[in-house]
Amino acid sequence: MSRPPLALAHDYLTQRGGAERVVAAWCRAFPDAPLYTSLYEPADTFDAFRSHDIRTSWLNHISPLRQDHRRALPLLAPVTSARRIDADVVLASSSGWAHGVRATHRLVVYCHAPARWLYQRDRYLSGGTMGALAGASAATFAVPLTWWDRRAARRADSYIANSTFTQELIKEVYGRDAPVIPPPVDMPETLPEDSDRGDVLVVARLLPYKNVDVVLAIAAACGDLRFRIVGDGPLRQELTASAPSNVTFLGAVSDDDLWQEYTGTRVHLALSHEDFGITPLEAAAAGRPTVARRSGGYLDTITSTTGLLVPENTLDVAHVAGTIRDALAHSWSREDMRRHAASFSTTRHIASLRQILDA
Repeated sequence: MSRPPLALAHDYLTQRGGAERVVAAWCRAFPDAPLYTSLYEPADTFDAFRSHDIRTSWLNHISPLRQDHRRALPLLAPVTSARRIDADVVLASSSGWAHGVRATHRLVVYCHAPARWLYQRDRYLSGGTMGALAGASAATFAVPLTWWDRRAARRADSYIANSTFTQELIKEVYGRDAPVIPPPVDMPETLPEDSDRGDVLVVARLLPYKNVDVVLAIAAACGDLRFRIVGDGPLRQELTASAPSNVTFLGAVSDDDLWQEYTGTRVHLALSHEDFGITPLEAAAAGRPTVARRSGGYLDTITSTTGLLVPENTLDVAHVAGTIRDALAHSWSREDMRRHAASFSTTRHIASLRQILDA
């Protein structure tokens, strides 16, 4: 059997996150490239993977791990290291695991973030019982995983960063230079018609670091505004139980319904720290502004023509609520927002990738 010119790798396909959106775009651009991953749960991730050649590890036979990849934490490093991929070039999408695959020839790592549970633990493993448990688990394995992670990073032939924030972290953690290629914004050819519902939209998985609990406090302080939250996750029951009456949880939605949400809202709200953060660009593509934290990838994706930023370190409810009202009162140019989002197009992303893969 001949060696394929390109193979893809990704940590796990068990959620509908930004990294999975990037890999879905790769699958459309490189339909003949097999995709290697540790776990794959079709019902919990994007439909684009259903028609692709997905090659999983033996972990995929264990149903509880497919339902929650965090349970596989002690196993992911050795299983990934054991994966040998024979291709001219392996393009690995990594948030901490897939960069550890062993390529027979050339390995290019597209880094969404160096392992967050090792290098950004305070940001990502805090908040509530779930955060405490995840933090304790990560701390238990921190030393061997850090050793494994840095050794794996040295094997890669080249790194690509998804944002200037990640670029700086790659340099700090791994001592490697990485050009920035932003993730693609997969805009539909035809957007739904604007249907201004007059609400505030949050698009986030229901995890502690997404700060949806802060959104609920802001919603309670803005009783005259309606809030809609798209996304699912392990905190859903806890959050819905404490939500004020002006908040609606929609759960995971289809891509078509997501764009309907964007075009129907007035303001998109994003309060987590993101290494890139694609939702402000999706909102801008729909002609809607974003209110977000002044941190991480949002410094790359939000401009004065597409949104307003609040201080990174203090998510003061009154301040954020006031900024939302400022955004509602501001006169935004939808053409400027859409032009900004178009500069992050899938076409530009794939063309930039090809230049590196073909080098």
